[in-house]
Amino acid sequence: TRQLTGDYETQLLAARRWRNDWHFRIGVHHLRGLISATTAGRQYAAIADATLAALWPQVVAEFARKHGAPPGRGAVILGMGSLGAETLAATSDLDLIVIYDPLDQTASTGPRPLETRPYYARLTQAFITALTAPMGPGRLYEVDMRLRPSGRQGPVATSLDSFRTYQSEEAWTWEHLALTRARPVAGAPEIAEDVEAFRQTLLQRRRDRSATLKDVTDMRARLAAAKPGAAWDAKAGTGRLQDIELFAQTGALLAGSPARRTLQQIEAGAETLSLETTDLVAAHDLFQTVQIAARLLIGGPFDPDAVGEGGRDFLLRETGTPDLATLESRLQSCAGSVDEIVTKALRDD
Repeated sequence: TRQLTGDYETQLLAARRWRNDWHFRIGVHHLRGLISATTAGRQYAAIADATLAALWPQVVAEFARKHGAPPGRGAVILGMGSLGAETLAATSDLDLIVIYDPLDQTASTGPRPLETRPYYARLTQAFITALTAPMGPGRLYEVDMRLRPSGRQGPVATSLDSFRTYQSEEAWTWEHLALTRARPVAGAPEIAEDVEAFRQTLLQRRRDRSATLKDVTDMRARLAAAKPGAAWDAKAGTGRLQDIELFAQTGALLAGSPARRTLQQIEAGAETLSLETTDLVAAHDLFQTVQIAARLLIGGPFDPDAVGEGGRDFLLRETGTPDLATLESRLQSCAGSVDEIVTKALRDD
């Protein structure tokens, strides 16, 4: 991406226009059948990567004008969830974590210095505002910070030492599952290297298999109760995309694999979970195709009555299905197959 120039507001506007332009191009290419849903998902993620990498230094520079340069080595932005796995849809929000390393500096040195912890907390808030503020071309992205250590109760930015300690000694299984998809996307390269080295070491740690499978089984039940899904919802519901992704993360965690993408995680966990992966991969491809297509058409779960004839034809073409009744039947059948596969694999026999 080109370097952002001009004053701060001009930079924010330029970032929005650039991102909107490329999002439009990806959507058009997808609608015309020039790229697949999988390719579109990776391209949306690449646009998010480029946007974050270009915008972060501008936010830091603007913040430093008032409060001085970041104490220590600065910070790194981790992409989590679908961003970390490099599979976004047109309307996806971004799951982010900010990790900083102050070294031995206790405060910044600027016109209005701040102590290290509030410095990075306020810098993170400034970055979130830069991404989410409504301007003429709209918002860049909605941002979700709930995957940070301690969730909503934790600070919006976490020191590197605190991150290591928390993940090593306090984190729940679901937080390590989330870490299987963590990927540095912007910020200080040196800290990114340290975080990635720690991530791989943590994931390779020996685990209590029975306890892990029980935790995931409980988590599946809570997700199913909270989001039971519907016939055309490709993401939520037992046996659907969210369920497949959780199961893939479980396989990667038990295998100690650094893989982030869902299909790579499924492959990594195949041996430790005694899987035959063909049906699971096919179901993932179908649900992901419907999810990305639906987000492009209406921004949410597919609704045959809301998309019109052209939208219905687009989805049928993408899934290689002759009619909606057949597609609905395929979705139900795949969900049932996935549920059976996952339930069997999570039993600690």
